[in-house]
Amino acid sequence: MEALESILSELAAMPELERIPYLNKIRLALHELSPFKTEPVDCVLWVPCSEVGANDYNPNSVAPPEMKLLETSIMEDGYTQPIVAWRNEDHYEVVDGFHRNRVGKESTQVKTRIHGHLPVVPINAGRTDLGDRMASTIRHNRARGKHKITAMCDIVRSLVKRNWSDEKIAKELGMESDEVLRFRQIGGLAEVFGSGGFSKAWDPSIDESE
Repeated sequence: MEALESILSELAAMPELERIPYLNKIRLALHELSPFKTEPVDCVLWVPCSEVGANDYNPNSVAPPEMKLLETSIMEDGYTQPIVAWRNEDHYEVVDGFHRNRVGKESTQVKTRIHGHLPVVPINAGRTDLGDRMASTIRHNRARGKHKITAMCDIVRSLVKRNWSDEKIAKELGMESDEVLRFRQIGGLAEVFGSGGFSKAWDPSIDESE
């Protein structure tokens, strides 16, 4: 206990912002000894906003009124949920919490209160494959958000190109097999009509009803 009191006394003597990285190191050390170390939520770190970046594939859409409500919620209740992110060297890529990340950066009041930092839970460091992180984002989103159809099509198409089978996509994204097929079909049609091309077997000048 004396050692703990000595550490606490040393931390208390530090300026607040200098204290943050030391507290993160302590949390990481405790996490390694924790019986719950396989659970990411066991270790929440406070990371500078500049080190946390949004992913470019999130298909979840939040309307402006709901964004305002989220800001109000964070202002009134504080951050009750951390941002789930994957660490790539000195940068964190958001996996879940795209909008919580935005509020922490865009709301002056929130950013000031949290000293320009964001609460981050690092996910399994082994998720180096983009497909795995995309699947994780979808799993986090599906139960509570609205997905943009075109963005979901893009994700399914991307996973297909990464040689994921329909069965694996359905399992990892929590979909039924017919959902996967529908997104593949919609994505394929979008590519055809997006190019403005038509089959050479069809002549728009011919009225087949005549």
